[in-house]
Amino acid sequence: MSTEKFLRQRGVEVVLDGHYTLPNWYDPEGRLRTFACRTNRVSPYRMIVDVPVVGKVGDYLTSYFRDFGKLDGTISDTKPGSFLFELDITYATRQRIANKLVWLEQKQKNPENVIDLRKSHRIIPAKAHTTLTLADGAIHECFVIDMSIAGVAVTAEMELELGTPLAVGACVGRVVRVFPSGFAVQFIEKQNSYDLERLVVRPLRSLNRGLNASDWEDGEEEAEAVSA
Repeated sequence: MSTEKFLRQRGVEVVLDGHYTLPNWYDPEGRLRTFACRTNRVSPYRMIVDVPVVGKVGDYLTSYFRDFGKLDGTISDTKPGSFLFELDITYATRQRIANKLVWLEQKQKNPENVIDLRKSHRIIPAKAHTTLTLADGAIHECFVIDMSIAGVAVTAEMELELGTPLAVGACVGRVVRVFPSGFAVQFIEKQNSYDLERLVVRPLRSLNRGLNASDWEDGEEEAEAVSA
């Protein structure tokens, strides 16, 4: 299925952090690399996922998302900074996701559940893709996992060593921690919380975002299965 067709079907625009592995992406020790990611739009059959490394149509991958657990599936379409993920899951798992999406949708409609991210110590930006500039002037794209006034955690194609100087967006810092899905950068100077997202998130190009839709759709048989 194409992303455009999915945008005409029902989906819940929900942001959930996760991670995934792509086939044939290995670290220096020969292990499959893990990348951080974030859901953009979800249904019980497929989801749009914002990612640092897109992969290609037909790739079969494994992912994990809080609230959903481990999910396997195939990339059916790609856009700059995201892919459409067709879920290869059991009927029971699909039902569980459908019920969870109903709960999440209702939770989003409750104003009491809206959190002011500026009051949080760690902030998850509305847009995840930004630029990463190395000391030699090379510019790469990276994906923001979360950030604070003191630093930012990102995931990217390249792996950097501790102490590497760089800039994430307009904020200069150094790599202070490396973990399986990325690395943490400590800013040279603490940033103003009200300017933080504007300074950190500076994408190379605009990215495709979801639209609103009204109904679950995936064929009459599947639609009946979800509502059963």
